[in-house]
Amino acid sequence: MTSDTDHVPVRRAAVVFVFVTVMIDMLAFGIIIPVFPHLVQHMTGGDISTAVRWTGIMGALFGLMQFVFSPVQGALSDRYGRRPVILASNLALGLDFILMALAQALPVLFIGRVISGIASASISTANAYIADVTPKEKRAAAYGLLGAAFGIGFIIGPALGGFLGGVSVRAPFWVAAGLALTNFLYGLFVLPESLPKERRSARFDIGHANPLGALRMLRRYPQVFALAIVFFLVALAQFSLNSTFVLYADYRYHWGPQEVGYTLALVGVCSAIVQAGLVRRAVPRFGERPVMLAGLLFGICGFLTLGFATNSVVFLLAIPLLALAGLGGPTTQSIITRQVDPTEQGRLQGAISSLSSLATIFGPFVFSQTFAFFIGTSAPVHLPGAAFV
Repeated sequence: MTSDTDHVPVRRAAVVFVFVTVMIDMLAFGIIIPVFPHLVQHMTGGDISTAVRWTGIMGALFGLMQFVFSPVQGALSDRYGRRPVILASNLALGLDFILMALAQALPVLFIGRVISGIASASISTANAYIADVTPKEKRAAAYGLLGAAFGIGFIIGPALGGFLGGVSVRAPFWVAAGLALTNFLYGLFVLPESLPKERRSARFDIGHANPLGALRMLRRYPQVFALAIVFFLVALAQFSLNSTFVLYADYRYHWGPQEVGYTLALVGVCSAIVQAGLVRRAVPRFGERPVMLAGLLFGICGFLTLGFATNSVVFLLAIPLLALAGLGGPTTQSIITRQVDPTEQGRLQGAISSLSSLATIFGPFVFSQTFAFFIGTSAPVHLPGAAFV
């Protein structure tokens, strides 16, 4: 019999690959963040309030696709393996960025957001991949590394997107397409399968591979369901930033794509430090639950600081607090994965992603409308940071 230690190099190589895959995906998404709202603004006649509303609607559409397809992809990966699902998603993202780069009308951008929402649902499969190849006691650190991949992607992506956006509003989409397609080719030749055939589901059950079936699955595990609610609330709060920051910074501080890109890069640096360095040191010392709760408290302080920031200096001081909020994600994810059988990890991650995607549906719409209302003439008080509060 092969000892568990014989698989350590394979596990490390697999985790490194998923790290690189997520980092490149986030780099591709990060590149378009500083310019996407401005492209929408260009297509809607230049009015900032109209652009905010349409950006929020498209963000909700993106979330709806993730809500529907996260459990589908999770169940498919349980049945057929993680590798084909991840590769298909990477290919779809690359082609979708090309579509958005060529878009000349708002309906084409809508189609692009539909495709990207479907393709990016594969993050649930990446999380299941980590659970497949990582021992239980090391999963918090592994998910912290995955969180660092998000951070690094957002260090380089928005800064590069801001620079490219100064050249052309469409240039970041072309670079994002190149990155996603490169990632597909990298995975095609390098990515090993993490789920052996003997550990796969016997069949693909559409009754479970849908949002309602996935949420019913969560109810079978009370602790998992409770922590999934935490995921939902954190994701909902996060979308106050995702859906308003670019236009908020333009409105309040007169920041253009470059300033936005550099600020998001700073967010990425702080997040990477927390996710890659602090999580693996804090969890062994304090335990997963206290670290998770500390992350939530840091998040509260960070968003309140953003909401009441009267100038850009105070706004920037909130970034380290929001980075420390990242202590909660890897620890919560680690606790959850220990509650279910390996044959259900894909469905579990799909269910969690689907629930979190509800925030992606409602968050962009609610927070963009909140921002638009509180900078409008009918607002009872002028509070541009109301969404963060």
